[in-house]
Amino acid sequence: MKRVALIKGDGTGPELTEATLKVLDRINPGIEITLCDAGYEWWLSAGRPSVPNLIPEQTWEILRSSDACLKSPTTTPPEPDTPKSVAVSIRRHFDLYANIRPIKTFRSDISPMGEVDFLCIREATEDLYIGAEAMLDNDTAIAIRKVTKHASSRIARRAFEEAAKRKWKKVVIITKRNIMKLTDSVFYKAAEEVSKSYDISLEEYYIDNVCQQLVKNPQRFNQSVLLSTNIFMDIVSELASGLIGNIGLVYSANIGDRYAMFEPAHGSVPKYKGMYVVNPTATILSAAWMLEYLGFARESKAIYDATLDVIKEGRFVTRDLGGNSSTLEMADEIAKRTEKFLSGV
Repeated sequence: MKRVALIKGDGTGPELTEATLKVLDRINPGIEITLCDAGYEWWLSAGRPSVPNLIPEQTWEILRSSDACLKSPTTTPPEPDTPKSVAVSIRRHFDLYANIRPIKTFRSDISPMGEVDFLCIREATEDLYIGAEAMLDNDTAIAIRKVTKHASSRIARRAFEEAAKRKWKKVVIITKRNIMKLTDSVFYKAAEEVSKSYDISLEEYYIDNVCQQLVKNPQRFNQSVLLSTNIFMDIVSELASGLIGNIGLVYSANIGDRYAMFEPAHGSVPKYKGMYVVNPTATILSAAWMLEYLGFARESKAIYDATLDVIKEGRFVTRDLGGNSSTLEMADEIAKRTEKFLSGV
């Protein structure tokens, strides 16, 4: 029996969790799910305790004893001296160095720039996300950007392996090496060295140019893996989500050598909390990816196929996809079709 820690999240997180459980409970894969708290709302309800991150110790114990984590969206407060992000804390604790987000068109009428199909891979443990900031004086703040050869080499290797698995022939590395000549050179040279072991090309774009090209001609990146440092790929993958309709369709994995966390790429959108109008696709497909990681490939594929079927048909979808179904109504339909795909009906 595989054990899963399921973080309910903030804002719309609990209703997305509810929607996803409708699908998982319907097919009843061989996993034991433990619901747990983490995030800004937990921190407020606990009386704003002095803790390093937004995760209670009880949840850390559940995470450490689990085989994988499924995380609904959480809120991170922006104010100084507040705890660190849930996602960043879990990534760093378990060394989940590869954040992977597929960008692939679901339906042409909601894809404003034409059909796309590429993969965004983000180094997830270093860069500005280490949170090393300081005030030099009352009016001057600085942040340290950390990039190492070790972390750069292993994320580059993951990018080339993902390209090889898909039989794609290009990895696009995104830098600003003409300005950040030290940090981005470490990243680029590590990737260049790794590329020598593969029959796959490595092509460099600067961050400003790649953003322009994603808007101007995104098809140039089809059947490619886009690779970058933590902050750059955070921005690029969010921009890319608009190419397939909206970020409510983007699911993601955070993978290390011994553990993985799966989560929707979008935030907790607290203004819609309790309204059950948010698209559950990203959370449901994150759960499907988690099942694949845990060895349940058949159940995973059934969820993928059912979700795509529902979106393509367009009858039982949320309003961002042109429908009028609620979060749970869309999840119910995905659950029904998942069961049918599994039974072969």
